[in-house]
Amino acid sequence: MYFLVLLALSFIGSLRSSLLPAIPRKLQAPLAGAVAVTCALLPLYAYPDIALGEMLESSRSWILAHGLTFTLRMDGYAWLFSIIITSMGALIALYAHYYLSAQDPVRRFFSFLQAFMGSMLGVVLSGSLILLVVFWELTRLSSFMLIAYWYDRMDAPRGAALSRLITGTGGFCLL
Repeated sequence: MYFLVLLALSFIGSLRSSLLPAIPRKLQAPLAGAVAVTCALLPLYAYPDIALGEMLESSRSWILAHGLTFTLRMDGYAWLFSIIITSMGALIALYAHYYLSAQDPVRRFFSFLQAFMGSMLGVVLSGSLILLVVFWELTRLSSFMLIAYWYDRMDAPRGAALSRLITGTGGFCLL
């Protein structure tokens, strides 16, 4: 159950960051950091079961006409990567609090950051190949947007295009 909360919290935080009025980074960064820290704490509830070598699973009906389910799984590696992804998200939010200037569009940055964090969580928790591809493509899109954040700089669009090529090739190989 809390797998869905873990994923949804990241995407709800992303949506919230994009819809909030233009507030300064001193307010936006703690909000994004709180989402990341909360997402980092949620997998800790699963530690006793994970430490015993169990694999936790949560399934919901997704596309009934095709018999597809929205399945999320957590084993030891998924647990470890969930902690790493969310902890890095919290650290990046803290760093961005001090790094971004007052003129930067922080709302957009924190929205992309939380969407990327949720997409990466989806990749490590996905329990089916279809979900893996969906979350991989969301990761591809959100990483592109993060890299192209400073679109007015000459190197940002070039780096974003390169990341799109690399992750697109990886997605093609995944299929």
